[in-house]
Amino acid sequence: MKLDDFDYELPQDLIAQTPAQQRDSCRLMVLNREKKSIDHKHFYDILDYLHEGDCLVLNDSRVIPARMYGTKEKTGAHIEILVIKRVEGDKWEALVKPGKRLHEGDTVIIAESPMFKAHVLGIYNEENGTRLIEFEYEGIFMERLEEIGSMPLPPYITRKAEEEDKEMYQTVYSRIDGSVAAPTAGLHFTHELLDKAKEKGVKVAFVTLHVGIGTFRPVKCDNIEDHKMHFEECTVSEEVAATVNETIENGGRIIAVGTTSTRTLESFAVETDKGWRLAAGDKSTGIFIYPGYEYKIIDALITNFHLPKSTLLMLISALYDREEILKAYNEAVSKRYRFFSYGDAMLIE
Repeated sequence: MKLDDFDYELPQDLIAQTPAQQRDSCRLMVLNREKKSIDHKHFYDILDYLHEGDCLVLNDSRVIPARMYGTKEKTGAHIEILVIKRVEGDKWEALVKPGKRLHEGDTVIIAESPMFKAHVLGIYNEENGTRLIEFEYEGIFMERLEEIGSMPLPPYITRKAEEEDKEMYQTVYSRIDGSVAAPTAGLHFTHELLDKAKEKGVKVAFVTLHVGIGTFRPVKCDNIEDHKMHFEECTVSEEVAATVNETIENGGRIIAVGTTSTRTLESFAVETDKGWRLAAGDKSTGIFIYPGYEYKIIDALITNFHLPKSTLLMLISALYDREEILKAYNEAVSKRYRFFSYGDAMLIE
C-alpha cells in the first residue's frame, strides 16, 4: 500500500493546543463496524458501550518531564535537552538542540544550577542524531527532573509546556516512569469513570509500554511495507495475561485503550490449541500493524484522532476498513472535532 492512501486534509486550527477542561467531557465518535454507522457522543458516554464481561486494557506508563533547558558551560549558549531513555545508571539517550553546538566533552548547566549538569559523552545513535548524556546532580535524579523538567509536549502543540501539563498530559492511572509521550487515548478517563465501568462488571487491566520519541517520526517511504518501526519496551504481567485470556474464553471483548495498549497486546499474542491467547513477559516490540494484519487479541479500540500518513492511522485502518476510517475522519473534520494528543476520542467497536 502507498503512503498517500492514508492522507487526509486537516485544517491547522483543529489541532488541539490545550486539554479539555474536564477529561471526560471531550467528544466521542463511535464507529460500529458491523452497521458501518457513526454516532456522535461525549466521552462519558463510553459506559454505554462497555458491557459486563468485557475487559478494558490500559497502558499505565507514566510520562517523565523529559525536556530541560540549560546553558553551555563554556559559551553560555542556550541548550535544550530531551531525554529519551535511560541507558545505564545516570547515562541517558537524549536529543539536543541545537545539535551542532554540542560535542563530546561539552557540559550543560541545567536550569542555571551548578549542582545539575549534563555531560556529553558522544553520539549515541547516528541515524536519530541522539547523544549519550551523563548527568551530575545532588539528590535523586527523578525528583530533580520533576522540579526542573517540563512535559515533552508533541511538536504539533506549538506553545511551551505549562505547569498544568504536568497533570493533564498524564493519565490518572499512570504509575511507571518511562514515556516521553503520553498514551493519549487514556487521558479522557477519570477515576470515577473507571469505577463505574467496574460496577458494570467490566474488568480493568493494565499493561506497560514506554512510549518513545519514535512515535512522532514520520513515515518517509512511499511503500508503507518498507517502513521500519521504532522499538519500545513493554510488559504484560501474569495476572493481566490470565485476566485477558479468561475474558476471551468467556466470550467477552478485549477493548484496548490506545494504540500503545494495542501494540502491546498484539506483540504478546501466542497461538494455542484453543486459539490466540495472551502471554506474559517483557520485550522490546517493533510491531508494525497496517491493513492486511489480522488482529489476534483485541476486539475494539478506544483511540484519539491521528496524524495524516501516520503508522497510527494505519493501525486503526487494519482494524476497520481504510476507506471507512477516512470517511469518518472527513466527517470529524466537517464537524470540527479536535485532533491529536489533547483532542477528542474515537471508539471502533
